[in-house]
Amino acid sequence: MSNTKVWFVTGASKGLGRILVLQLLQQGYKVAATSRNIADLRKITTADSSSFLPLAVDLISEKSVEDAIGETVKHFGRIDVIVNNAGYGQVGGLEEVSDTEARTNFDVNVFGSLNVIRKALPYLREQKSGHILNISSIAGFVAFFPGFGIYCATKFALEGLSESLVTEVKPFGIHVTLVEPGYFRTEFLSSGSLAVPANEIADYENIREVQKAHQFDIHGQQAGDPEKAAAAMIQVTTTPEPPVHLFLGQDAYDLAYEKIATVKKDLEAWKAVTVATGF
Repeated sequence: MSNTKVWFVTGASKGLGRILVLQLLQQGYKVAATSRNIADLRKITTADSSSFLPLAVDLISEKSVEDAIGETVKHFGRIDVIVNNAGYGQVGGLEEVSDTEARTNFDVNVFGSLNVIRKALPYLREQKSGHILNISSIAGFVAFFPGFGIYCATKFALEGLSESLVTEVKPFGIHVTLVEPGYFRTEFLSSGSLAVPANEIADYENIREVQKAHQFDIHGQQAGDPEKAAAAMIQVTTTPEPPVHLFLGQDAYDLAYEKIATVKKDLEAWKAVTVATGF
């Protein structure tokens, strides 16, 4: 099988990113895969350079991102699908998480993705085609999780810029899809992908309960199959009218409808006040 699209996948050395890269290579796509450590990328496949390009990238550095995307185009001749997958979870109450911890989470989850988008768009715009998959989370649509305020905020930010991006790049034939998974059985809840606050506050027992549940109970027991999630992501890039929002997992589906119902309830309950504020 031979597919002509060239994919650029960040955070590709483990988890969903790694699984996606392997499926793409198996299906004949060309893939540029990024991580902070190029050695980790070289361990995931024996595919040769005609189809696989591992790249060490610092997503916080515009220059590093620009060089990586330029190298991808130089190596494969084009770039078609961008997957902003790199990111990590930050646990902790808003009072607990330090300014540095919060900003670092935003740097990776939001500004890293924005750097990739900014540097990839000139190529996609010139060729009048392309697809950007921004890996958000159900936590980018629903935020009623104690201890995940900063992480949710990063994903809400990604959702906002992505929805705006949809309208900005539509005239150039470029698609944008927000991928919003629920719990999938990857390393995301492991210590390497889930940061905890340096200064925990004892009063927040509810946050500690949620934190411990994610670290010790939920991890390894998630209902979502990452192989199927990766397959779904590939599938949406093959349709002429891909969705803007792609929820993945029964839990994500259910939580999304709960959020929609809550908003509708507030809208109707306070409609008289809402519509009475005009001149």
